[in-house]
Amino acid sequence: MSLISLQTSPPPNDPGVIAQPDPPDSGSRTVTLKQLTMTAAEDVDRELKRGIVIKDDWPGYSLDLFTYPEHYHEDIENVYIPHGIIKNRIERLAHYVMEDFEEDKMVVLCVLKGGYKFCVDLVEFIKTLGRNSNRYLETRVEFIRLKSYLNDQSTEDLHIVGSSDLSFLRGKSVLIVEAIVDTGKTMKALLQHVETFQPKMVKVAG
Repeated sequence: MSLISLQTSPPPNDPGVIAQPDPPDSGSRTVTLKQLTMTAAEDVDRELKRGIVIKDDWPGYSLDLFTYPEHYHEDIENVYIPHGIIKNRIERLAHYVMEDFEEDKMVVLCVLKGGYKFCVDLVEFIKTLGRNSNRYLETRVEFIRLKSYLNDQSTEDLHIVGSSDLSFLRGKSVLIVEAIVDTGKTMKALLQHVETFQPKMVKVAG
């Protein structure tokens, strides 16, 4: 599970300059597109280091190490990710959210149905951290359901089931919560749609 920063405020019209220089002695500096790209790459690298990599050839844990319902005995060969690790990673992710969202408010956009349980656990951990610290992050949770599959194949043609008006995201710090990001096509399409409503910042937890 990781928290990836995918969008900030939109740049000015000049494609080569992100921030125009202020008058001399103002203390400001020009930020070029190249510098912004380097910064974005550094941010992604930092976020990836926060995650746990499970390789494809990972054999998993022996069933002898865990308890599980007897009726699953013939169907399970090993355990890849124990429930305790998942819960602990969600709690750690809540810490990252508290660190990265500097304001005291954010909108959590939960992608149904798969992201529901993950989102509930994450938001609960965020609230618990707020109650036990001197900083409380107010969270507003909204739910959307996406349809982006044609004949069982993921496409970039995104359809939001229900209301597609996300105008309440304008100027807000947004956290999109999705259980699994597979090919990334659906998330890419969702981010493009969210961007049209001009949020202040968007991050994805999945």
